[in-house]
Amino acid sequence: MKLPLMPKATAIWLIENTSLSFDQIADFCGLHELEVQGIADGDVATGMQGYDPIDNKQLTREEITRCENDSTAKLELIKSEVIESLPPRKKDTKYTPLSLRQEKPYAILWLLKRYPTELSSSQISKLTGSTKNTVDNIRNG
Repeated sequence: MKLPLMPKATAIWLIENTSLSFDQIADFCGLHELEVQGIADGDVATGMQGYDPIDNKQLTREEITRCENDSTAKLELIKSEVIESLPPRKKDTKYTPLSLRQEKPYAILWLLKRYPTELSSSQISKLTGSTKNTVDNIRNG
């Protein structure tokens, strides 16, 4: 499901400027209902400015009015050609310190000794964060 930009700030604006239920706001912003209630009570996101989803072409006034009149309706994000054309984000790789990088071959060797038939090379490479080629080299060499 697509979420609005800056979901907490959008939730703040929706709480302050609409009569939508906490459940509707939480569902639209991808937050928990208690988190939205905490924002309304002032416990969460204090000092944060609201972000107007109407001015930023994420919602229309008609959509908000429709959901205010029907408490079971869900807010729908406006389809944006710009957002739809963006490629999916790649998963960020974590930095592995040098000391742990030196331990990877030993971890691969230990897994190969303990579980020679149960684990495939691709499973071991995912577990240790190394390449399949490295696992095959250790297995064969």
